[in-house]
Amino acid sequence: MALLTANRLTLLELAKRTRENQVVAIAEILSKTNTMLVDAPYVQANDTTSHTTTKRHYLPTGSWRKINSGVATESSQTTQITEGIGMLEAYSRVDSALVDMSPNGRAFRLSEDLAFIEGMSQTLATALIYSTTTGYPEKFNGLATRYANLTTKGTSAVHNVHGCGSTSTTISASVWIVQWGEDKVHLIYPRNAPNFGIQVIDDGLLTVTDSSGNPYKVYQTHFKINVGLCVRDDRSVQRIANIMTTGSTDLWSDDVMIRALREMPNQGAGAVIYANTTVLSQMDIDAKDKTNVYYGPPDPWGRPTMFFRGYPVRQVDALLDTESYIT
Repeated sequence: MALLTANRLTLLELAKRTRENQVVAIAEILSKTNTMLVDAPYVQANDTTSHTTTKRHYLPTGSWRKINSGVATESSQTTQITEGIGMLEAYSRVDSALVDMSPNGRAFRLSEDLAFIEGMSQTLATALIYSTTTGYPEKFNGLATRYANLTTKGTSAVHNVHGCGSTSTTISASVWIVQWGEDKVHLIYPRNAPNFGIQVIDDGLLTVTDSSGNPYKVYQTHFKINVGLCVRDDRSVQRIANIMTTGSTDLWSDDVMIRALREMPNQGAGAVIYANTTVLSQMDIDAKDKTNVYYGPPDPWGRPTMFFRGYPVRQVDALLDTESYIT
């Protein structure tokens, strides 16, 4: 049965958020860990709704010259890439009567605003991995859309998609290794935007109508994120795909991880490794018998920090256990 009140706050929600005339703190059991959003730098786009960048794909090699002989004239070659910017928005409307009944109307509205911020953050984290413009021109292409096929060293232009052997159509996962930076991989926001990240706009008290056309008062908050993904150096993203999420074969491989890091500029200097809880568990189990995965000192919030050969490993809940294998 559909939840009829899923798109609006109710007296029940007010009661659950109020105790002894105080708005209570909510345990956000739906909150996720998506550290990509914390790590990724934002760069202002050079256009209103897109960002054009240039990639060099050919370097002059020079010629060995003999006496009384000339050399061929050469030049580098570049390609322009235009990255789109998507607009993710939402509106929160709270009946003014609920706010007036609350012992602290501002805190009550804030408790709902935080839920929108968390939910939109999860949507953005998923988009960074799996979003596609095919059939959805309002979105941008995520990493899995860009790196959708295995590559072969010495044959592919860039060797940045590696497989662990799984051929399952429903229970595979991926690990991502990213070097963030303005000349590598970054997020973009519109040139004329006032800021980046989630913008929270208080529209104040408005008169709206219900499904029968009858008016009533609400407090409205507008949330929006204008964001796109720009990959300037394809070597700065490495995908380790086709990782089985069940069983004991074709699991995460430290050997594949090492090879992927070696394909990155400067041997992966500054790279961050991202995995979901299933693959992180595989890494933990592997670490029992090896020294390539270890925990360092806790971060400033007291959380344990995992490293692989000196590279930080972070949890991203947006990464699925149910990817299809790629070829």
